[in-house]
Amino acid sequence: MIPEGSPNTALHQLLVIGLVMLVSLYIGKWVKRTKLPSLIGYMLVGVVAGPFVLNGIDKSLLSQLDFIVEVGLGLVAFTIGAVLSVASFKKTGRGLASLILGETIVAFLVVTLGVYLFFDNWPLAMLLGAIGAASAPAGTVAIIQDYQAKGRLTNTLYAVVGFDDGLSVIIYGFALVFAKSILLQTNGHTEYSVTDQLWAPFQEILLSILVGLIAGYVFLALVKKLRKEGDILVLSSALVMILVGLSQQWHLSLVLTNMVAGMVLVNSGREGVINRVRQATSMIMPLVFILFFALAGAHLDISSLLIVGGGGVVYIISRCIGKAGGAWIGGTLGGADPQIARSLGLAILSQAGLAIGLALIVQKEMAHIAVLYNLPSAAEIGATVLTTITATTVIFEIIGPILTRHVLSKAGEINDR
Repeated sequence: MIPEGSPNTALHQLLVIGLVMLVSLYIGKWVKRTKLPSLIGYMLVGVVAGPFVLNGIDKSLLSQLDFIVEVGLGLVAFTIGAVLSVASFKKTGRGLASLILGETIVAFLVVTLGVYLFFDNWPLAMLLGAIGAASAPAGTVAIIQDYQAKGRLTNTLYAVVGFDDGLSVIIYGFALVFAKSILLQTNGHTEYSVTDQLWAPFQEILLSILVGLIAGYVFLALVKKLRKEGDILVLSSALVMILVGLSQQWHLSLVLTNMVAGMVLVNSGREGVINRVRQATSMIMPLVFILFFALAGAHLDISSLLIVGGGGVVYIISRCIGKAGGAWIGGTLGGADPQIARSLGLAILSQAGLAIGLALIVQKEMAHIAVLYNLPSAAEIGATVLTTITATTVIFEIIGPILTRHVLSKAGEINDR
């Protein structure tokens, strides 16, 4: 038996990670030839190598590598922000805010209603509805970059998947407060104060924006003096890691902080500086996507599909309807391009890190309430939320990227070579 932490153990871990990266590269290329996105291949390798199949990446190693997923998501968010210039908003056309509000809020309402009709449980319905409102930016950006997508729909997708997460965090914050209130008050605990808890979601968003702004201007002042792409890549990576660390330390949105920093760059920097940063970060993105989606695949327990049940099916169907219908309603009311309004909802169905993270918070919060107030039903709600989100994420991470590629292809915005 090799002791934990010995050189041989470290060698084994590096061997496994290297093999996963190598196999993911070629499986991704093979999958792309079948007209499916490369990231499906990366996730497939991760699933097979993960703790639920071959156990090459066991749970201990997986937990040690979680920081890679977080840094990867931060880089994706920074990349999103770095294309969200005022000029790009003008090119996107009218109705962007309406599209974002529509697809997020309508998804929340439709999922909440669907789950309530199935479970007859308002706290559970509100929590699943709030989590269902969030999209996964990494999957969408990976498809855009993999196929070199360009066009109005692509620009809109960048903006939507970025701001979608910020709005979803606010909705989730309110939903969690009201779910707790309903649960406790219906069980005779009237001392819980809703008003004291309502400030928290706004505080998280405002602080995330403030930190992102400060970091963005500091980054811009530093990057102006650099010329070598390697130096710019190091500085960009350091920025993202610092912002991810601060987000964890201060309980901020790592997506929003990094996205705002990117927006400062693209809206305040000179074109030459912006292009150098984009070229530098583009060098590392293929590696980031392979590691991100392989590790995301390793987290997926395919056997959880067996326990989706009727509630999971209701959640999947209502989320699809809410996203697609909400984008169409919001886009139509806001005067967006009709083609974008009709198709955008199907391109943002991916569900991954943020949804699972929020589900874990719900599970912990409900377990705490169960102990504190002697309410076993609270623990049941938390367990149901986590099980439903974990199981349905497997499905959405498969169909989401495929639909994103289909929508971009239909719009004529991808290079499908």
